[in-house]
Amino acid sequence: MSRQPWIENYPEGVPNSINPDRYSNIPELLAESVSKFGDVPAYINMGKSITFSELDQLSKDFGSYLINVLGLKQGDKVAIQMPNILQNPIAIHGVLKAGLVVVNTNPLYTPSEMKHQFNDSGAKAVVLLANFACNLEKILAETVIEHVIITELGDLLGGLKKPLVNFVVKHVKKMVPSYNLPKAVTFNAALKMGASQPLQIPEMKANDLAFLQYTGGTTGVSKGAMLSHRNLIANVQQVEAWLKPANFEDGKVTFIAALPLYHIFALNAHSLFPARIGACNILITNPRDMKGFVKELGKYNYDLITGVNTLFNGLLNTPGFAELDHSNLKVALAGGMALQRAVAEKWEKVTGLKMAEAYGLTETSPGLCINPFNEQNRVGTIGMPLPNTDIVLLDDEGNEVADGEKGELCCKGPQVFLGYYNREEETKACFINGYFRTGDIAMMDPDGFFRIVDRKKEMILVSGFNVYPNEVEEVVAMHPKVLEVGAISVPDSKSTEAVKIYVVKKDDSLTAEELEEHCKKELTGYKRPKHIAFCNELPKSNVGKILRRILRENDLKENSYD
Repeated sequence: MSRQPWIENYPEGVPNSINPDRYSNIPELLAESVSKFGDVPAYINMGKSITFSELDQLSKDFGSYLINVLGLKQGDKVAIQMPNILQNPIAIHGVLKAGLVVVNTNPLYTPSEMKHQFNDSGAKAVVLLANFACNLEKILAETVIEHVIITELGDLLGGLKKPLVNFVVKHVKKMVPSYNLPKAVTFNAALKMGASQPLQIPEMKANDLAFLQYTGGTTGVSKGAMLSHRNLIANVQQVEAWLKPANFEDGKVTFIAALPLYHIFALNAHSLFPARIGACNILITNPRDMKGFVKELGKYNYDLITGVNTLFNGLLNTPGFAELDHSNLKVALAGGMALQRAVAEKWEKVTGLKMAEAYGLTETSPGLCINPFNEQNRVGTIGMPLPNTDIVLLDDEGNEVADGEKGELCCKGPQVFLGYYNREEETKACFINGYFRTGDIAMMDPDGFFRIVDRKKEMILVSGFNVYPNEVEEVVAMHPKVLEVGAISVPDSKSTEAVKIYVVKKDDSLTAEELEEHCKKELTGYKRPKHIAFCNELPKSNVGKILRRILRENDLKENSYD
């Protein structure tokens, strides 16, 4: 165990340990919340509210459909591809209660990205929003998916609102491209069929797989991080312990859930942790509509909001946000990407509340470090490790660095994942002496606060999402007019970083517009190059490897991104 100066500096009221074995599995944790908070609203979306009891029953109905109607077996994988709508938490909880494994999928994925994830995970069923069904149609025959459940945006809104919302989305806003999936079942039909047979929740062990959360890890192509029931249960309790000084009143707390539930940060903060304290989540379906987002915030006296730096910055620059009543806000938690000092300072000035920055990874369920919710909060740091979390800073040889020196942040704790699905060698490579290697370079202050100073790998972080250069390069290199390509990160005022590619042409007629159109077909939005430059050659090592580090250094010397 490393030296742990943070423990003696924990905020008053925060325990330095939790019991990760308090529950055998996630459904057991959820069942307890129903017994305590059954009549309390669990989620509100587009004006429709469901209580914890209603969530429990609907999720059991969905789980019953998967087991009793579709015949899925314990441990089978179910992909979920939806934005923040009521159907999403129902599906997540239903899959878990059925003893199945959730495979969270970004709704904005291109068909090729979907195919990779579905095939890699071996998902036997997929639940998705109709808006994205046309992409599934293109690749369904090339996957092992046997069952398709489709829902429309307004399906659970009830009354006249359901057909009205669905009509507007489909026929007025033209947001649902035509598709042909004749064997697909609607989400509402699945619930109805499942309700005819009670779900027998199977026995599940703490280390059974609960989620396959796809990530590039610290490098490479997208792969499934195996998160167990115990991993998530531990991190839920760790976050709960850290939040004690916020003095939330159980069953009377409102959270703003703008981050997508398929992202690990929101999955924990808005799908699992709220069950512990009976928090109501306001699901924001489209946070990019900042005016609509601010209007929705005006309807609630919310206690907690999570987000990434770009989301908070967007709110601060949207008319009407500063005029909202922020007096009830107790916690504003930033994660997923570095919190910019200017944003933190403006947030405190506008809301009167100091923002707290957290740090974690998909592989750590996700929380590792959080800043205290008091005057100890230190802008520019990621705070201190959560209870039961040990962190060491190691050099390239695996030795612990001296106090005040930089090293790779490596961690141990009950929230650290089981490994990468079907990737034994990559799993072995990311552990050293039992510690998970994050790939981030950090320093520790004498009192146990950590600060990230660099990244060991060449990952590009765009608005909190990981983009891996080799994936971008592979797509660009597919263009027949491209000879060579190198992808790097460049600074960006809105997204922290952006993707830039340097391209050596095979055909002199190649234009940036052609490449933009090519990438649009193959890469989801945040992965697409924002900057395209052409060059005669790329810097390479003596074995022909493109030296992205040199490419980036030269780029920053020659260009300004202010």
